[in-house]
Amino acid sequence: MGALGELAAAIGHLAQPMSLFNVAWATLLGMSVGMLPGLTATLGIALLTTLTFRMAAGDAILILICMYVGAIYGGSRTAILLNIPGTPANAASALDGFPLARAGRAGEAMGLATFGSFFGGLVGTLMLALIAPQLAEFGLRFQSFEFFWLAIFGVVISGRLTAMNDPIKGWIAGFLGLFLAQVGQEGIHAYQRFAYGSVDLAGGLGLLPALVGAFGFAEILCVMRQPGYETVRDMGGRVMPRIRDIAARWWTIGRSGVLGTTMGIIPGVGEDMGAWVSYAAARRASRVPETFGKGNTEGLIAAETGNNAAVPGAIIPVLTLAVPGSAPAAVLLAAMFIHGVRPGPLIMIESPSFVFEVAAMLFWASVAILILGLLLTKPMLVVLRVPREHLMPIIFVLCVVGSFAIASRVFDVWVMLGFGILGFALRQMHYPMAPLVLGIVLGGILDKNFRRGMVLSDGSLEPFVTRPISAVLAALTVITILWGLAPVRNTIARLIGRPS
Repeated sequence: MGALGELAAAIGHLAQPMSLFNVAWATLLGMSVGMLPGLTATLGIALLTTLTFRMAAGDAILILICMYVGAIYGGSRTAILLNIPGTPANAASALDGFPLARAGRAGEAMGLATFGSFFGGLVGTLMLALIAPQLAEFGLRFQSFEFFWLAIFGVVISGRLTAMNDPIKGWIAGFLGLFLAQVGQEGIHAYQRFAYGSVDLAGGLGLLPALVGAFGFAEILCVMRQPGYETVRDMGGRVMPRIRDIAARWWTIGRSGVLGTTMGIIPGVGEDMGAWVSYAAARRASRVPETFGKGNTEGLIAAETGNNAAVPGAIIPVLTLAVPGSAPAAVLLAAMFIHGVRPGPLIMIESPSFVFEVAAMLFWASVAILILGLLLTKPMLVVLRVPREHLMPIIFVLCVVGSFAIASRVFDVWVMLGFGILGFALRQMHYPMAPLVLGIVLGGILDKNFRRGMVLSDGSLEPFVTRPISAVLAALTVITILWGLAPVRNTIARLIGRPS
């Protein structure tokens, strides 16, 4: 049976009443989280992971994926109605969505965003089913030397793409995450590092408490520092778009789906870059690029297709290399480990059906956002009327309870608070959070594989730069760093006779 046959079988197997019920409520909860400014997909998945701790692995991962998809889609609501992206992935959607809403076409804008999100999810799901088995097979060629460079490259490219104006800030955040991941016992001989005599520090900094703090408590502090937003009373216009309007943009949807999925695969880049790249491609290809940012429906569809296609894209490296493609995917990776799933190059050998099960989960989540997004557009406006002064204390309680519930350690609550304050401080100084999270996730991979590689090579660094795949990854890392430095770009521009 081919990949498409496996996917169809997995979709049919998941079409059980209890599974579909979990899809419905988890997607709806994700949409609510995404709609509320200040609550992100990463925070939603992190909090929900702590609540699914004792569930069966398949049910828990289904719920978390639906939360992921729902939150990325739900953020388009506030982007269109309030000009406030519900999640960072929806920033591009606000450029044309809000002008449409101001022109009395908010219903049409949300309908187009819903269909774009649905088709973006379908394109990404199809690419996951086709690409993941091949990428996992290619990943079998990776040894410790390659995984070391993959971790470094992931942090470097994430820092570069999430901080385009000042990539050094992105790299500082990423390598800070790598450093924090070294606290505790190292993975080969269990030697304590940076513990300073503390038993709690010797146990390491918990990944989920760190993520809940960096994306939960830090978000609470940031949101409460910002001025309040005006509540929405009416959206106006019809919600269901015309079929011909969707059909006329099939090329934009297809292109944005492929671009979004591709951006999602790059470690640490995520859904926001998937949206921006798709939006930029649609603008370049348009005959009327001057209308973008003024209420162009094609720009809105491109952005929403791109960010939702990036969700399956970000899960592809999670499944095949155990490397997250985005910050929410990093939490999903941690949840998989907690529930006993072992993603990585061996997944197609140990559990070949799991890849297609995840693709089926993404398919049903996409169907759910289409149905719920069209049917509940007006009723869900009530979510935006919840005063944030009432909401943030509840979120804080969930952050504390969730951090404690993972291992029943009070120390994890302090970790959550510490990372929350650190995340808040970094945000105020305009440091991106995605490289920090990716560094924490990849820190263990980098450390273990560097030490294991040194053992395999009898202390020689030569295999890290002479093996073909290692050499390519090392070269890409160096090129990315050099290209991110303005003096280097300016020098190259002068040499080739072009303005920098």
